[in-house]
Amino acid sequence: MGNHAHIRMLSRSNNVGLARLAAASFASELDFTLNELEEIKVAVSEAVTNCIIHAYPLEEGIIEIDLRIEGEELIIVVEDKGVGIEDLEAVLQPNYSTKEEHMGLGLAFIDSFMDRFQLSSEPGKGTVVKMYKIPEKLKNRQEELS
Repeated sequence: MGNHAHIRMLSRSNNVGLARLAAASFASELDFTLNELEEIKVAVSEAVTNCIIHAYPLEEGIIEIDLRIEGEELIIVVEDKGVGIEDLEAVLQPNYSTKEEHMGLGLAFIDSFMDRFQLSSEPGKGTVVKMYKIPEKLKNRQEELS
């Protein structure tokens, strides 16, 4: 089983809902629970919102979302060509934010809701967030067979 979809959208806050629904709809091809689909929506919301707030603080830019199903794993890649991140180690700390009015929990939510994620960035060139998730039912079956 495999599938692929790609979304290219402007960095506007009203596009966060589109990203959430598209990711959940795409992910529903796998055997995720409603709770897991909600976690996927939150993770995608956080990644896209980070692009809007941090990658393009002064103007609109493009956000690319790549959705893949490889075997029984969902892979979501959210990419921007914005300002990039100066200190990757710092942004991975809970409660770190470059903006006082934000709590800095976006990446912590992504980390807790997805099985794993990778963050890469280059100042002045953009940021890529890769998120991976396998349905719990499948993971439980794999553990039973071990």
